[in-house]
Amino acid sequence: MDDEDGYFGERVAAAYDESSADMFEPSVVDATVDFLAALAGGGRALELGIGTGRIALPLASRGVPVHGIDLSRAMVARLRDKPGGAAIGVTIGDFATTRVDGTFSVAYLLFNTIMNLTTQAGQVACFRNVAAHLEPGGCFAVEVMIPELRKLPVGQNVVPFHVSPTRWAFDVYDPATQATSSNYVEVVDGRGTYRSIPFRYVWPSELDLMAQLAGLRPRERWAGWTREAFTGESRRHVSVWEKPAD
Repeated sequence: MDDEDGYFGERVAAAYDESSADMFEPSVVDATVDFLAALAGGGRALELGIGTGRIALPLASRGVPVHGIDLSRAMVARLRDKPGGAAIGVTIGDFATTRVDGTFSVAYLLFNTIMNLTTQAGQVACFRNVAAHLEPGGCFAVEVMIPELRKLPVGQNVVPFHVSPTRWAFDVYDPATQATSSNYVEVVDGRGTYRSIPFRYVWPSELDLMAQLAGLRPRERWAGWTREAFTGESRRHVSVWEKPAD
């Protein structure tokens, strides 16, 4: 781990857009931006874990003022290098506790990033931090996977998600603690490397309770950004909570 940039240091940042290419597809980005722009309603947006600007840049191009929080200077440097990146305000820090000036009509935390907070206390603190930034009537949107525990046979705690002659990737789950990690093994020119990133998986109902503790109330939940119905078979969800206006 890079001590300054957490688990998203220079090595990860340099290849981040390419390694997450499917999340940069126009159909994915456009649907996400459409959803968030509607929630913003002409107000300001706060992105937690702004990263390389996958969503912040197109959202800002729609006329939504965006401010970001991110721990990784290496990721933010990639944002700065992109057209329009220099105009977006970014505060370096832990998005669970870092405060910025002003209030926002929408805050959002995408692509499983809530799981980068590896304790329940940290996730609760994040909700409280967001609530403090929202204006009355403002919304908090979270996109996160459903834990894939149904894929675990009895006695197994590993779920592979990529296998090739030179690269293997797998998740390790601990159902007792909700700790999980994504692990990557890669062989280049006969030499192997290994990288592991810890997470804490979280259930929709648990997020609802975190929102309640922060004074937010449920507004909507979908299986995706185009408002597909959320069911027991959904593999992820987009959930929105709002800060009461009264």
